[in-house]
Amino acid sequence: MSLRIDENCINCDVCEPECPNGAIAMGPTIYVIDPDHCTECVGHYDTPQCREVCPVDCIDLDPEHRESPEQLREKFLHLTGQT
Repeated sequence: MSLRIDENCINCDVCEPECPNGAIAMGPTIYVIDPDHCTECVGHYDTPQCREVCPVDCIDLDPEHRESPEQLREKFLHLTGQT
């Protein structure tokens, strides 16, 4: 699954630079994650780095963008030009 940032986001700015895919950006009121670019850090790290650094634990799985580990790996390969 892609990840999403919920309404508890405090706009602390720590998640955005940690995303290796550039999937995190400031939205109208809080940070948002682009599901087309989120791989949950598959291919880069063992765990999603945004979740590791978030001080308020406001980053959850996005049930609207379900993806298997294999699909996340394929997305990583596509985003990095390896396909």
